[in-house]
Amino acid sequence: MSGFADRLRALALALGAPGLFIIAFLDSSFLSLPEIADLLVVYMVTRHKARMLVYVVATLLGSMAGCLVMYFIGRKGGEALVRKRFASANIERTMASLRRHGVMAVLIPSLLPPPAPFKVFVLLAGVAGISARQFVLAIAIGRGGRYLLLGILAVEYGDRAMAYMGEHALEASLVAVGLLLIVFVAYLWSTRAQGRKGR
Repeated sequence: MSGFADRLRALALALGAPGLFIIAFLDSSFLSLPEIADLLVVYMVTRHKARMLVYVVATLLGSMAGCLVMYFIGRKGGEALVRKRFASANIERTMASLRRHGVMAVLIPSLLPPPAPFKVFVLLAGVAGISARQFVLAIAIGRGGRYLLLGILAVEYGDRAMAYMGEHALEASLVAVGLLLIVFVAYLWSTRAQGRKGR
């Protein structure tokens, strides 16, 4: 697999932004290429800082397209596939969480660094029937935030950005998740308050 990954990396570097799209699409759909998209974003932004937003958007769009493939596989009968690959108790908990919290149950895993599981949440979002619009919004916020942060760090710190992320990824992810949870709780509270006023 490493030889194949090296060839993909070389292809991405040769193609630029379209190469980032391809890598992110493959990683988010059929293949598992942990951290390759992150590393390539940092490497390419470090060498062409003016193209940071182009690289971030290309990677985000590739990831969203790959996630949508998995999402629609889940919609078309992915439950059997998921149950074969993952422990049944975990699936039930995740499904319950997705049905209860929808967007947040996809958004939070999309922010977490590897090796945190992500594809299972994408598949189960389709199985659980989360709307495509909500799903795309969650991926756009989660992955977009992650790639944008990498791009900003690459502009500021160059090649050291990946080392910085390696050292602080968990803390940064936990802060982001904490902020999202605060927003989510505030949203639930305001929705319930409006519901009470409407009675």
